[in-house]
Amino acid sequence: MSDKVVIRRIPTGVAGLDSLLGGGLAEFSFNIVAGAPGSGKTTLAHQMMFAMASPQRRALFFTVLGEPSLKMLRYQQQYNFFDTAKLDDSIRFINLGDEVMNGDFDLVLERIVDEVERFEPGLVFVDSFRSVAQAAKDSGKGGAVLQDFVQRLGMFLTSWQATTFLIGEYMAIDNEVNPVFTIADGIFLLMQSLHRNSMVRKIQVAKSRGQATVAGLHTFRINDDGVQVFPRTLPVGVAKTGDHRQVNARTHLLGIGTPMLDEMLGGGLPAGYSLLVAGPSGSGKSLLATAFLAEGARVGEKGVVAAFEKSPGQTHNPLLQKLVLDGHVGVVDTRALDLSIDETLYALTEMIQSTGATRVVIDSLSGFELALAPTFREDFRESLHRMVAVLTSMGTTVLMVSELEDRYGDLRFSPYGAAFLTDAIIVQRYVELQGGLKRVMAVVKVRNSAHSHALRLYDITDEGIVIGEPRPEMEALLTGHPRPAALLSLVSRGPS
Repeated sequence: MSDKVVIRRIPTGVAGLDSLLGGGLAEFSFNIVAGAPGSGKTTLAHQMMFAMASPQRRALFFTVLGEPSLKMLRYQQQYNFFDTAKLDDSIRFINLGDEVMNGDFDLVLERIVDEVERFEPGLVFVDSFRSVAQAAKDSGKGGAVLQDFVQRLGMFLTSWQATTFLIGEYMAIDNEVNPVFTIADGIFLLMQSLHRNSMVRKIQVAKSRGQATVAGLHTFRINDDGVQVFPRTLPVGVAKTGDHRQVNARTHLLGIGTPMLDEMLGGGLPAGYSLLVAGPSGSGKSLLATAFLAEGARVGEKGVVAAFEKSPGQTHNPLLQKLVLDGHVGVVDTRALDLSIDETLYALTEMIQSTGATRVVIDSLSGFELALAPTFREDFRESLHRMVAVLTSMGTTVLMVSELEDRYGDLRFSPYGAAFLTDAIIVQRYVELQGGLKRVMAVVKVRNSAHSHALRLYDITDEGIVIGEPRPEMEALLTGHPRPAALLSLVSRGPS
């Protein structure tokens, strides 16, 4: 026969986890949730249980030698996923402490069988299964007896068509020596590590029979809603949306919202491009980013801003505050400590999808790096490349602000070597001219565009950034230096 058995996928109720699993958890699978103490195993198991349990798919949660059920429930009730109405009817807790302490695994299995036959659950959880393994070791019966017990338990629960979870304090090294892992259909490894003062949590789907999962380590956070996973790839559905929008992305030019700048860009910024605005403190980078969002609002385009230095409510930029209050611009929450690139990208993609935004501002890359946990700063450049690729593939136009120390004769566009990642670059500098410091701006790069190479003086006024016409004294300085980098280096030459 050519007909294949269809494995049903059950939504786990854990944000981001279904993306790792290729759409959900395989029904009737035999799974292990493993990790060090405090890594979030029980919280993850409870969150999945409350999401999946129903009168039609009831759940049994067996506790062994861990914390008493009443104590565990007292703390688990603090999470938003906890639903008291499901207790007893759809979810039931059973303590196996006495049976395991006796070391009689036949008695343990008999108790489980008895409870399963009476309650007829579709979900079975055993926490902590490591306690069963330790009891087997203490009794001198060893791994062979434990493996036999696990195989019999698995066969029994599969015959009852139950999706099973064994929860235990296993470390990564145990994977190679513990017989339980060879029997499992799915293995979820949870880990946490300290890097300086930062706590980083990660999850890995180490094994999942019959389904393609997203490999590697993925960060997650535990908040009032429980566990939230931030996959290193797009959430399900974003790729299709991105493909559709990308077809029409670069067929028109977007206005920046600053007079004269569109002309310098060669008519505007191509939709779907990434733009880096680099300059020293006080040069007007954030004002330019706000003008970009305001121009979008004027033509009916939504925007999203991730502000890592000052939130729109803290900034002294009334235009940005008004754009947010009027609903033209959404704000990504960057207040959490120890962020990861994936967490930020997940928040951005969610807001882009929910609002239909086409313009994104990241202000600034320097603040973004400082907001990250130290362990994520090591590969900031590579992660930034992935973030830009994801956002532009969705059809959004991305403007990133980069803070630079103005060293006059030293020309740089980004402290992260990120200039090559972007499609366009606008640089802002201070120059010493006619006995004073003046601001100048130039378009360094716009891919596939005949943009201007001229340096323009500009002022910051109550109306925003005002760019001036080319001036004779500027032209005199530029003579014989046709390349933008050389021009900027010449004009910026000043005291060392």
